[in-house]
Amino acid sequence: MNNVVEYNEIRAFHPGYYIADIIEDMGITQAEFAERMGTTPKTLSKLVNGEANISNDLAKKLSTMLGMSVDVWLNLQKEYDKKLIEIELARDFDEQKELLKEIDYGFFVTNAGLPYVRNSRDKLTTLCKYFAVSDLRTLNNPMYLVNFRKSISSESDTNIVNSMAWIQTAINISKSITTADYDPSKLRAVLPELRKLTLLAPEEFVPRIRETLAGCGVAFVILPHLKNSGVNGAVKWVSGERAVLAMNNRGLNADIFWFSFFHEIRHVLQHKVTMTLVNSSIEELSSTNRDLEDDADCFAREFLIPSSAMREFAPDRFTSDEEIISFANRIGIHPGIVAGRLQHDGIIPYSRCSKLKEKYDWSKLMPNDSI
Repeated sequence: MNNVVEYNEIRAFHPGYYIADIIEDMGITQAEFAERMGTTPKTLSKLVNGEANISNDLAKKLSTMLGMSVDVWLNLQKEYDKKLIEIELARDFDEQKELLKEIDYGFFVTNAGLPYVRNSRDKLTTLCKYFAVSDLRTLNNPMYLVNFRKSISSESDTNIVNSMAWIQTAINISKSITTADYDPSKLRAVLPELRKLTLLAPEEFVPRIRETLAGCGVAFVILPHLKNSGVNGAVKWVSGERAVLAMNNRGLNADIFWFSFFHEIRHVLQHKVTMTLVNSSIEELSSTNRDLEDDADCFAREFLIPSSAMREFAPDRFTSDEEIISFANRIGIHPGIVAGRLQHDGIIPYSRCSKLKEKYDWSKLMPNDSI
């Protein structure tokens, strides 16, 4: 019989469990009990074995035949159903506990304002509500928010879960940012203004980026790194008229930040409303649409340092820091961006230009600007 369901210390008794006891106490067969009750032996058998629930009609027949209230049988069914849910929740919790260990709950306390709790069950409940999912394992689906290639390794599973969590957090935070409707013409028009911001410090350029992009229909979010996530930046369309451009601020030098920023700007201009485009440092999490990524890379490179200007500059491995600074001043960008480009292209070694490659200090940002 399957009329008792057990999990750990939780037991759920199907009404059929009690009917089986009654039949035994009466000393009759199930077939005779079914006849007396006015139902078929098959229906009674399924009921006794926990394979069918008590309907209103069966509850009525049982109450009349045994001199018991209809509510007794309906309540037994109701309590059984509640216990099944309790068992399912307990089983789901146990199956999600390992996944929960891979998520830094403190990140969400600090950056999303979630309450501090110690109990794992409370953490799970709070995170599911924040992410608007019924099961944390939903984040393990590589097609949930982003088209990720899913590796078979558990490490990649952890990265996928935390990457999804980071992106969803950015989306949630973006809801506090008011934007106009998306206007691609206006966004293209402000690109030169945004490029000039490369000469400023984060506490100056972040609020100006946010204000400028909001006027174009883009909510800009700077979010700290979440442990075990590999996302450097992402563009998510929350409607056809509003996009979220989110960036990770972990250890970003000027060249990496601005290249990544204009990479994401290009994704906005691509206007792939049904896709979430992600810039990831983990190969297993690379976007499946390589063409869009390559296009965004080319756009960022060309917009920051036009090919014509680079050809005129004609740098080589002997190009000095002073020459790099002079060239950067001529084209109006941070010299660290030029240095980073030369290093990336293999023209100068990465051991060069440490003084030019400014590492941004995000701690000076106002709270409303940092996230």
